[in-house]
Amino acid sequence: MRLAFVSATTIHHADSDGAARLNRLATALSERGHEVTVITAKWWQGDFVEFEQDGLTYHAVGDGSTGGLSTPLGVVNAIREVDPDVVHAACELPNWIVAARIGATLSGAGLLVECYDPPETTGGFGGWLRSAGLRAADAIVTPSTTVETTVRALGVDAADIQVIPTGIDMDLVRETAPTESGDIVYSRRLDDGANLETLLLALAEFREYDWTATIIGDGPRRAAYERQARDLRIDDRVTFVGDLPVAERIARFKAAHVYVHTAEYTPFAHDLLRALAAGCVSVVEYHEAASAHELVEHEERGFTATSPEELTRRLAAAGDLERRTFDEAFARFDDDAVLETYLDRYRSIRS
Repeated sequence: MRLAFVSATTIHHADSDGAARLNRLATALSERGHEVTVITAKWWQGDFVEFEQDGLTYHAVGDGSTGGLSTPLGVVNAIREVDPDVVHAACELPNWIVAARIGATLSGAGLLVECYDPPETTGGFGGWLRSAGLRAADAIVTPSTTVETTVRALGVDAADIQVIPTGIDMDLVRETAPTESGDIVYSRRLDDGANLETLLLALAEFREYDWTATIIGDGPRRAAYERQARDLRIDDRVTFVGDLPVAERIARFKAAHVYVHTAEYTPFAHDLLRALAAGCVSVVEYHEAASAHELVEHEERGFTATSPEELTRRLAAAGDLERRTFDEAFARFDDDAVLETYLDRYRSIRS
């Protein structure tokens, strides 16, 4: 199958979960033998428009700018050159979505739009254009029901939306050996949305128990969180280890007992899913704009909380459950299973 991925930005432009998800999917499709071309704003040096890297063909639109009147035409022409069976477009910029629709129509291809982190607003011409582009898609994919609700608010029919989670490498989880970690583990970029302070407050109330905690991640709020741990006098039991590669995070999840998620905004809680597969009991603080609770609300080894006080009680309850290093129940989230779901959707919309 020939596939054209249309996205103004990629993992080569910015470090984002949405870009990483698309790259994982595009790479997996290429490894399965499909022809994948990524149509994007130019991120490389040199005057060549197209080149291949890691099994993916990159095709530049313009000179690196994502706007301008010529950009939509460039996207349309690039799609026609690829002549794909399916166009897979990211729900980023309205002009790119509409151009993807036009290009797909002229090429006789189906159009799937991936909405990982869509804006909630429908105001202005840009909002109207985005909504129009989404309504014209043959299929829309979101990573969670939480994001699906946002997309429906943009005027999209629920019947056109399919929730497909981000996959995990179950073989990697199964084969990774545990390494030194705290009893409680947290992992996320430490920015304004991390809301790590809730966990630290809960841990301070939890001091009568024998525990240690590991905080994985880095970011602009790290120093403030380290200072908070000192102020709460729990810094002797809380270790900040910074960013770690996926395999090293999984190794620490397998050694931990409880994984805690407190972030206020999460389209999909990828590390939480990895931790669940690695056998962690999970405690999730509920937030309206965070999808993490979706992964645990029907799990016997999952707890939700709505306040620091309740989080403390949930930590105590989680500690009573047995330790595990793997949970086969999450095989339904394996990368191969997720890939097959996408392929089924592609086949349903290709002309």
